[in-house]
Amino acid sequence: MSLHRCATSHRTRLPSCIVLPPWSCGAHSPLVWNVQPRSSSSRSYSSEHGNDPRLKELGKQIHDEYAAIKEHYATPKHPIVLAHGLLGFAELRLAGGWLPAIHYWRGITDALKANGVEVITATVPPSGSIEQRAERLARGISEVAQGKSVNIVAHSMGGLDARYMVSNLQPKNVDVRSLVTVASPHRGSAFADYIFEEIGEDRLPSIYKFVKGVGMDTGAFEQLTRRYMTEKFNPKTPDDPQVRYFSYGATMDQPPLFSIFRHSHGVIANVEGPNDGLVSVTSSKWGSYKGTLVGVSHLDLINWTNRARWTLRKWMGQGPTFNAIAFYLDIADMLAKEDL
Repeated sequence: MSLHRCATSHRTRLPSCIVLPPWSCGAHSPLVWNVQPRSSSSRSYSSEHGNDPRLKELGKQIHDEYAAIKEHYATPKHPIVLAHGLLGFAELRLAGGWLPAIHYWRGITDALKANGVEVITATVPPSGSIEQRAERLARGISEVAQGKSVNIVAHSMGGLDARYMVSNLQPKNVDVRSLVTVASPHRGSAFADYIFEEIGEDRLPSIYKFVKGVGMDTGAFEQLTRRYMTEKFNPKTPDDPQVRYFSYGATMDQPPLFSIFRHSHGVIANVEGPNDGLVSVTSSKWGSYKGTLVGVSHLDLINWTNRARWTLRKWMGQGPTFNAIAFYLDIADMLAKEDL
C-alpha cells in the first residue's frame, strides 16, 4: 500500500461524543467517573501567542511541521515496536468479523510498513501494572523480533512499560537500541492525583471491585500519580546507557465545553502547566526532548482525531496543522538518520 493510500484511507475521525475515563492515558473506554474540577478557573496556555513567557518550558514548538506527508522518509535499519498506552490494544474487534477492526495505531502501522519499516505492534494488559505490562512487552518483542535489535516508539503509558522492561527486566533476548516516548507521563499526572483525591480511600475498594468485575486489572491507575512516579518508579528505573532515549510532548488550548479533555486539561494546567489533555509537557520530557506539538491532543497523537473539530477549522479557512501519520513517519526518518 502506498503512503498516499495509507493517509487517505484513514481520514475518518473519532466522533466527538466518545467518553474517556479520567485517568486514561490511552484509548477510550466506556467507564465514566462524574467529577468536576475544584475550580472553574484554570490557567490558559494559548498556542496562538508565541511570546507568552509561560511557553518557554515547551522547548522547541512544533506548529505545522507534520501537517502533511512528505515525498520521502528514510527507513531505519531496525524494526520499530509500537507500544500502546493505558486501556490500549493493537487491534480490537467488537463483533467478530462482522465489523471492521479498530486499531489503536490508526493508519500509522500501515504507513510505516508502506515505507519499508518492519513494524511490531505490541499488546499488553490494558490496565495492568507497569510490571505486568513490561513483562508482556518483553515476551511480545522476543516472540516476533527473534533476536533482532529494535527501536521502541511508545505512546503514553507505553513509555513507562518500555523503560521498566529495559532497565529492570533486562530480557536477554531483547536488544533495544532506542526508545521514543510520545506524551508519556514520566513524572505522573496531576489528574491521576485529583481522581484519587476525589474518590477517597473509603470508596476506592468498591471502585476497584467494579473494575475487576468487568474483567479489567487495576494495577496501572495508582502508578500514574505524580508521587508514585517521582518517588518510587523513577529512582528505581535508571536509564540504560546502551539505549538512546528521545521524547515528544504536546499541548492544546483550553478544550471546548463538551470536550472529553475539558476537566482533565484544566486540572493539569493549574498544577503542571501546558498539557495535551492528559499528560503535561513537563511530565513528557525524557532523554533528548525533540519538541512540543502545539495544538495537539492526547488522542490526536495516535490519529484518533475529533472530526468535528477539523471540519470547523476548515470552515474557518484553517487547514489541519497535524497529521499523525506524517509525525510517525518522521520519527522513523529521525531514527534512520541516527543510524538506528
